[in-house]
Parts: sequence; structure tokens; C-alpha cells
Amino acid sequence: MAIITVKDLSKVYPVAVKDPGLKGTLRHFFHRTYRSVPAVQSVSFQIDPGEVVGFLGPNGAGKTTTLKMLTGLIHPSNGSIAVAGHVPFQREANFLQKITLVMGQKQQLIWDLPMLDSLKINAAVYGISEREFRHRLGELTEMLTLEEKLTQPVRKLSLGERMKAELLAALIHRPNVLFLDEPTLGLDVNAQVSVREFLREYNRRYGATVLLTSHYMADITALCQRVLLIYAGRLIYDGDLEGLLDRFAPYREVTLELGNERSPAELESYGELKQVNGRIVRFIVRQEALTKTVARLLANLDVIDLTVAEPPIEEVIGQVFQTGAIA
Repeated sequence: MAIITVKDLSKVYPVAVKDPGLKGTLRHFFHRTYRSVPAVQSVSFQIDPGEVVGFLGPNGAGKTTTLKMLTGLIHPSNGSIAVAGHVPFQREANFLQKITLVMGQKQQLIWDLPMLDSLKINAAVYGISEREFRHRLGELTEMLTLEEKLTQPVRKLSLGERMKAELLAALIHRPNVLFLDEPTLGLDVNAQVSVREFLREYNRRYGATVLLTSHYMADITALCQRVLLIYAGRLIYDGDLEGLLDRFAPYREVTLELGNERSPAELESYGELKQVNGRIVRFIVRQEALTKTVARLLANLDVIDLTVAEPPIEEVIGQVFQTGAIA
């Protein structure tokens, strides 16, 4: 049975409209008018217990609005949501015990206090006994390698350590459902890898369900077997990563090593030129034209080596976002 069920979910915001000038300001003050701006439009999906699902979309696509509705922070305009058997916007105490929301650009830990003090406050809020708190703290600090940082003020932690500390604070009540909004935002490569490894281990150890948004495709490819793709408030794809490539990438990446350098002007006729680095050239070629294009390349250029591969997943999704393609 699904732990998250979303059906025909929509959110529309009323936005005040004001004409320029003094007359427009006065009219706006006494007779305000509004226009409706849809943020999420008829989105439906289900997530099973223990799944790790990537939630992708460009800025303004509706990802964060959807997460806020799933966690009960805002009320949907239409549609229905069930998370762990609860209606989120009712904000029942039992529901809040089962979920957590981590936003990479937001902070819940108290800046000038040691991390341990903030964690004790969270434990008190969730009614966790001292014995259970110590047990969970030991497990999570070991998984996050934060044992030596518990008594340091949060402001003295590195950015990566602060993000780990935020995860620790968000998970001390051991939620069943994790909503993660850009948890690796701004972190260096090593810190990103560390956070990914922790989330993978947390999911394996506790069977937690994870809905993850990220602009770093490495987060998605490392953690998620399934992705939801949202564009302009509408869900345009729900499936695995391979299926995403099959549906939205009707082209292949052709990489050449040439015997001598060629100018971009000499190469543009063979396909979409993505990179020229000395004698290394990379094209994007539509799949139906691949055989003829490769034959032309071999016939007309001094080719030392040629490889054909699927384009990187981030390029595929970038192409979808640019075109708004849904087929």
C-alpha cells in the first residue's frame, strides 16, 4: 500500500494586480484586483514505503510548493493528499511524528549554541526519553561522523558539517517519511558524497521513504531509482531514469578523436556541436540520423577514435526544461 498518495493536486495563488502611477496606486489601495497564478496543476502520483524518489524540475516548476503541501505547511487549492495515513494540512501530532522536512537553504539549529543543546530541545518537543535519545544520537552521529562536533557551537561548523547536523536534528525522532529539498545545496563535492552515503544508509537501515529534490544530478543518479519530473506545475514524467532517457532523449552523443584539429565552422554541419577541445570533438546527433552521420564523419574526417553513448542525464533533463517537451 502506498505511503504517499497524491491525486489531482493543485495550488493556485491570488496575486494582486496594480497599474503604474498615482492613480493606479490609489485604485490598488481602495479597489484591489487579483489574478490567479497556478503553481501546481492536477499532479497525481503514489510512492510506496521505502522508495527513494527524485523530484525534478526547473526553478518555479512547483517542486517546493508540492513539498509544502505534502508536509502540511500550505493548504492545496484542489485535489487530495494522504501521507502515512494522514491528511497533511490537518497537522495532527501523530502525522508530525512520522515525517520530516529538510530544506538546504533553511536552518533549524540555534546558531550560537552547541549542536547537542538544539538536539535536546528537539528530543523534548517530540517526547523522546533520555535513554532513547542517547541511543538514537549515538547511531546517527556515528553514521554522520559527527561524534567530535556535538559540543561545538553551530556557527563554528563547516557548511558540510552544518548540513549533517541539520539532518541529525531532522531525524532524531526517526521519521518514516523524509522530504528533502536541496539537502546538498552549496556543499563541496566531498560533503555531497558524504550526505548521499548517509541517506542511502539511513534508507537501508530504517526503510524510510524519501522524496528528494536536487539540482545536482549526482544526487539523483546515486540515490533514486525513480524520478518525478515537473514542468510549469504539471507532472510530465513518472518512471525510472532509463525510461527518462528513452522518452526524452531521441539522440546520442558522438565523441571523436581527430588526427588534426578542425575549426567549429568545419564541424557544425555534422550535428549539434557541444564541445571542441583540441582534437577531441563532441556532437549531439538525433538517433534516426546516427548511422548516416557516423558514415559522413568517417568518410570526411581523419578519425582516430569514435564512441557513441547516451547523453548525460543532466543534459537530457536540461533539454526537457528548455523545450517543455512532454512527449
